[in-house]
Amino acid sequence: MRVVIVTESFPPDVNGVAHCTLQTARHLVARGHEPLVIAPAAAGTTSSAVSADPTYTDAPCPVVRVPSLPLPGYPQVRVALPSRRLAAALTGHRAELVHLAGPFVLGVRGMAVATRLGLPAVAVYQTDLAGYARTYLGTGENAAWRRMRAVHSAADLTLAPSAAALRDLTDHGVPRVRLWPRGVDTVRFRPGLRDEALRRTLAPGGEKIVGYVGRLAPEKHVELLAGACTLPGVRVVVVGDGPSEASLRTALPGAVFLGRRTGEELARIFASLDVFAHTGPYETFCQTVQEAMASGVPVVAPAAGGPLDLVDHGRTGLLVPPHDPGAVRAAVGALVADPARAVAYGRTARAAVEGRTWAAVGDQLLGHYDEVLRGRTAVAA
Repeated sequence: MRVVIVTESFPPDVNGVAHCTLQTARHLVARGHEPLVIAPAAAGTTSSAVSADPTYTDAPCPVVRVPSLPLPGYPQVRVALPSRRLAAALTGHRAELVHLAGPFVLGVRGMAVATRLGLPAVAVYQTDLAGYARTYLGTGENAAWRRMRAVHSAADLTLAPSAAALRDLTDHGVPRVRLWPRGVDTVRFRPGLRDEALRRTLAPGGEKIVGYVGRLAPEKHVELLAGACTLPGVRVVVVGDGPSEASLRTALPGAVFLGRRTGEELARIFASLDVFAHTGPYETFCQTVQEAMASGVPVVAPAAGGPLDLVDHGRTGLLVPPHDPGAVRAAVGALVADPARAVAYGRTARAAVEGRTWAAVGDQLLGHYDEVLRGRTAVAA
């Protein structure tokens, strides 16, 4: 099958959309399909269609980069500009199906081109843009939903990553929605990578290590970890970068900021935590929660969005009310004070995700593709 993946983000970007798109492309290649990725150009890049993307040497398939600009105030996020490359790439690849990853800017144009060419399209919902509008603008939620509803309603099928996301889409009038969760690399993220030397470096006094991994941006509300920083015998470790880093260094006294980490180094950090704490209330899935669980680490997360599907309260971690710093502090404190309970939660967490491999969810995606193609064939007949 010749698939064109139109994505708002792709490595070397580090975020959920980029990671899921990369894993999707890898799986399609592994199963003998022929994907092409279309993504915004990274900073300082003007590449068009290439067989090996010069901005990301591990790309599993050809990548087309379209011109882009940094998002004002958040330069790590690139926004695609209008370009003829998208339509030319779809036509040149002889696409049989278009996969829209987190469509909002480039994906909207991809949907329009797919419609014009009569190509089936699958739209993957990945970002709570209405929540972002609420955080950054204090308004605009309805406008964000109108835009999302328009593009997802035009697709043959929309895939939601969690039960909460599926409910949001259907409640806002999006038709033809199915559940498609995310996979996790259970080989890379594993308890055996726990590193005592690293733990001594991060917590020289032998403190329990409570970690956050993700973007440092307003919608993540990492400042909710301030209470955990005051717990005796606790060291908070923050992994990631973003526009909120400077303010968070002030808000989280005593925390260790490691910046962006990836690959085996990130996996070693995950496995070396005693508790993983996620604070963002707008997660449609929350991949870092799943990576912590694969690493055998108990999780504290808000009882909202994707974590509701991932964290089994009282068995693999603790769910707390969103936006509640006292509840975050209390949950972290409870796990830190009871190491045996934390270890048991971590062991159960690892067992819970062992079957959620990218290969397994990739095959589920192919099943959704087949459903769309069969539907198109039935209509044509």
